[in-house]
Amino acid sequence: MGTRLLGAAILLSLVVVLQAFAIEKKGDVFKKMACPAFLMFENAAYLADMTFELPCRCKPEEASSVVWYFQKNLHSHETTVLTDFNGTVVVDSSHVRAGSDLLKRFSIRMFSLIVFRAQVRDSGHYLCGTKEGLFFYGYDVDVQPTRQIIVAFLDNDQHVQKDYTKKEFTLFTTFWDWTSCDRCGVRGEQRRIGLCYVQSAQLNPRYRTALPNVTSCGSRAVPAHFRRLIHLRSPEVAIRSCLAPCPEKEVPEEGVQSISNIVYKLGKKPQLPRVPIQYHRQPSQSDLVITCPGARPEHAVAWDKGSVRLYRSHYLVGVRKHMRVFIDHGNHLHLQRVSKRDRATYFCWREGELVAGFQLSVTFQPRRQRSPTDPESIFVMRAVGISFAVITGIFFLIHVSRCCCQAFRKPARL
Repeated sequence: MGTRLLGAAILLSLVVVLQAFAIEKKGDVFKKMACPAFLMFENAAYLADMTFELPCRCKPEEASSVVWYFQKNLHSHETTVLTDFNGTVVVDSSHVRAGSDLLKRFSIRMFSLIVFRAQVRDSGHYLCGTKEGLFFYGYDVDVQPTRQIIVAFLDNDQHVQKDYTKKEFTLFTTFWDWTSCDRCGVRGEQRRIGLCYVQSAQLNPRYRTALPNVTSCGSRAVPAHFRRLIHLRSPEVAIRSCLAPCPEKEVPEEGVQSISNIVYKLGKKPQLPRVPIQYHRQPSQSDLVITCPGARPEHAVAWDKGSVRLYRSHYLVGVRKHMRVFIDHGNHLHLQRVSKRDRATYFCWREGELVAGFQLSVTFQPRRQRSPTDPESIFVMRAVGISFAVITGIFFLIHVSRCCCQAFRKPARL
């Protein structure tokens, strides 16, 4: 009996040692795994105005820093180097604008490339390597536009697009997960972003995809003669109503609770939520864009004007033809031609929590009298003078031509 127990113990110890050796060996192989000899490109698709991160998945151990390269087309002579060779470029995402150049919207952190507020023109090849031109890993990034995005309000019995099937390919939409409810305690909304994808057996095998023969519509893996047909399908967004409870707040101690009750009885109950409020003055008839602090386009963001809920079913851009106040697909609130009626406190929700307020006041500037030396006055006088000269010249040409015609029509004397 003792011999059997001793043998079982030895066998169990041997199994544990072999398992530990296998785990250690696997870790060493992962650390020493060489980069592929033939560079492949991993497909990644995003919606315009989104911020994305590209990790350098393959890098030799001796490489202490990386350089990122951008090529619009493969083997193109126009290559953008995304590094300063002195560390990383630090970018404050709150000050990044969509119209900024790519060099002003990127950051390198821990060998990963971060692109803020990506635009359609940022689509292309991103390569991770060294400053000598040795490449480790590559991405095929497809940034799809939002100008012609299709919106489906499921509460209004609207439906998403059906698949578009042809002989050589199929176009369909791949939806992300539903966002969390953008408000709590009241009726909110959820979004689901869908990007255009194509399935075909004619894709370029050099591009790596999550599923065989499936890639995003703007990928460089799609054959050139297919790309003109890709415009038949646009990305889409599905929106539905939701209702989520607010998280329970911590109950204050008994002494603090009694003090707050006394304050409530002596004073008035505050009407504004207890969130940080930013104060801003905006000139009338100008345009204003408000951004929710810490929010990104893929987050669940909602806007309120005081106690009025600005639901996307009425305020999403494109719902009506002419919209002065609207929310874009990047979750920004737009106020065009600001007027007196826009004076209010605007609140933004992020991921179901009320996070900030924006108190707007509108200023009216008195009209100043223009002097003859102003550039606008000079332009007007020059335009009036040129127009007068042109009209006068036309007038004289007409009269001269009439006189000539009458002279030629007179009968000759015998």
